[in-house]
Amino acid sequence: MKNAVNDGVWSGTWVARRLGVELEGDEHLTDLLGMALRRNPKRAHLLVSHVLGKHVPQSPAVVHGHGVRLGHRVRALLGDAEAARAVVLGYAETATGLGHSVADGLALAPYLHSTRRPVAGVTPAGGFEESHSHATSHLLLPEDPALLAGDGPLVLVDDEFSTGNTVLNTIRELHARHPRRRYVVVTLVDMRSAEDAARLDRFAAEIGARVDLVAAASGTVRLPEGVLEKGQALVAEHERADAVPGAVPGGEVSRIELGWPAGLPDGGRHGFTPAHRARLEAALPGMAARIADALPDGSRRVLVLGFEELMYAPLRLAAELERTVPAEVRYSTTTRSPVLAVDDPGYAIRTRLAFPAHDDPADGPGERYAYNVAGAGFDTVVAVVDSAADTPALHAPDGLLARLAAHAPHVLLVVVPAHEPHLPERPAMLPEPLRGPAFSSYAPDEVGWLLQDLSGVSLEAPTEEREEAVQNGGAHYAESLPVEYQPSERYQALFHAALTTSADRIARAVGVVTETVLTERGGTPVLVSLARAGTPVGVLMRRWAEQRYGTELPHYAVSIVRGRGIDANALRWLAAHHDPRDVVFVDGWTGKGAITRELAAAIEEFERVEGVTGFDPEIAVLADPGSCVRTYGTRDDFLIPSACLNSTVSGLISRTVLRADLVGPDDFHGAKFYRELADADVSVAFLDAVSARFAEVRDEVDAAVKELPAEDRTPTWEGWRAVERISEEYGIHDVNLVKPGVGETTRVLLRRVPWKILAKAGAGADLDHVRLLAEQRGVPVEEVADLPYTCVGLIHPKYTRGATGADGRAVNV
Repeated sequence: MKNAVNDGVWSGTWVARRLGVELEGDEHLTDLLGMALRRNPKRAHLLVSHVLGKHVPQSPAVVHGHGVRLGHRVRALLGDAEAARAVVLGYAETATGLGHSVADGLALAPYLHSTRRPVAGVTPAGGFEESHSHATSHLLLPEDPALLAGDGPLVLVDDEFSTGNTVLNTIRELHARHPRRRYVVVTLVDMRSAEDAARLDRFAAEIGARVDLVAAASGTVRLPEGVLEKGQALVAEHERADAVPGAVPGGEVSRIELGWPAGLPDGGRHGFTPAHRARLEAALPGMAARIADALPDGSRRVLVLGFEELMYAPLRLAAELERTVPAEVRYSTTTRSPVLAVDDPGYAIRTRLAFPAHDDPADGPGERYAYNVAGAGFDTVVAVVDSAADTPALHAPDGLLARLAAHAPHVLLVVVPAHEPHLPERPAMLPEPLRGPAFSSYAPDEVGWLLQDLSGVSLEAPTEEREEAVQNGGAHYAESLPVEYQPSERYQALFHAALTTSADRIARAVGVVTETVLTERGGTPVLVSLARAGTPVGVLMRRWAEQRYGTELPHYAVSIVRGRGIDANALRWLAAHHDPRDVVFVDGWTGKGAITRELAAAIEEFERVEGVTGFDPEIAVLADPGSCVRTYGTRDDFLIPSACLNSTVSGLISRTVLRADLVGPDDFHGAKFYRELADADVSVAFLDAVSARFAEVRDEVDAAVKELPAEDRTPTWEGWRAVERISEEYGIHDVNLVKPGVGETTRVLLRRVPWKILAKAGAGADLDHVRLLAEQRGVPVEEVADLPYTCVGLIHPKYTRGATGADGRAVNV
């Protein structure tokens, strides 16, 4: 291979002839683009830029110059006043350097690029999906959360504007958080169809914003029918020949000390300001001189090779080197993109070097590539990586440096320090989740509790004292714990009978809600149960996914407190360890929907304060009798045996505690582990009884899930309206004292001061345990004909310590 670009032949000819793909557009479009075949099932072809510096080595002055000129056009479009209020956002990994170069041309605005590398302790300020890509998830991790919080113009830079989906996803995500009046989309080539262009116009009108486009060239790609299948067949046919020619072993590898300025960011992953740009400009001549001094005598053709998202620093070093040394200098970078290599002048990717990832990527190990490097006649390769990627894998016998040394006599390694953003004054690391058997009777892999252990603290108070304090406004229900109800032999027998009777029904509901989550959320959901009623359900959903698909879903339990919201530190921990968009909140059942509303308000407040987006407040529940959610196993109000007991069916964990003297601003909410109740524990027995029925109900679950798309699952909030009506009819005038549904009624009887129970006329065995508890506590059960729930529990509306029963007198508990 003599020339990595085209040897005088357009480098899209090979693909065009074999797939029938046509590139139409501006006169100079083919000067900017060639074509290759993706090794990717989502799209057959790849438009390969000649001027981006990613897949094709190019003069760094040409690469930087294209971006700078686009930036000049944006500044002229906006005017200096608006340009100074703008923020430039580039896309990982391909357009990180282009976006930075556009920011150079704009000159007045800070720059940020998306990243696929999460950073511990840095909370994402947003994220979005790139649907056609081989690696789709983008994170936005500005060191200063205010960077994206303004209302000035947002300039979005991508190398290729093909359908507009990625830009739409980005604007939709960020506009919902910080609305702006103006967006500018910048790209090397605009390849959208007329339909795609019209879609962007409609979207701009919908959000009431102006969206301008600045492109170096425009055109369209004509794709014949069946192009994806044909492309995959071509890839399969040529993959065996996808090999590197003429390896010459024995190249030398040495390291150069660059002298990168202390504290200067290595790029725009966490933000890069005009002040940073000025520091870099001042330091570039000295750093390039150190590289020049290290070049072997007689170097004629030098490649400066960047590393995935680290495109800009290598580009600027290469441009300064090109300006000061007599050798021919070219620039490109390594990439995640899997592309077929074909050594043909009419094909854009002539050779491919493959090597293992060497920066410990968050999505796991994988193969990485350097294209058009082997066989291109480079006598020296300057490999530029950041310090996070300077790992043993980089230096391994099959690593990048060894692969380069097999094709170039000299390899020089330059390491740029990866920028470590300044974190807010908060403990750098929240504690890891608590797990059994040290905390709870569940197996350690079944659930991680994002709680602190308060087992050594005396928190229990008699039910009557707690109710009086809560209703008088002197205490919050989450500041103390009720004394754990210990069931009689008769009640325990009723629990086991109920479990035997309802195990199939619960298994079906578990299967339906889990399949719905897996289908509609996609990927690998992260189950986050609302402690504690949601925890057994989350464990069962995890077991369903594991038994049926061999998928081990992460599962955590967090605290949410009515009137005080969800544990913000738990959300911070989740955001630091998982993509918030993967989180699915799980609860046992809905009553009137108070927790549904509480969670939605808490997530909105968390996003406002923390600048973190992506958490979906929609709750997945086993049963939704209140019609409060879209994701449920059933909307029937029936007996869920895990509601019959307290800690002894929930891993021996208390309900959660939030009290200022016990839970600080940087602590998880608290809970107790009742180890002393181990002899009465049925937590695992409950899980085992239900999961043992999974195989038997699989066909019924599949049939139910198949019918779901045709159903109207829009929440009607029927339960809330019923509660408001009951509150007024019975003279309570406080919806918080009306607890609808079998589960909530059971809670009233176990740990509140009940006034009376309303039971749906004709309700059968689902209410056996409710009737027994009501009998034991001296609480009347009143049958009601038109009740939308199986039962409703009413808390005594004017409780004093001597007025617990229906007659205003104390009862025997």
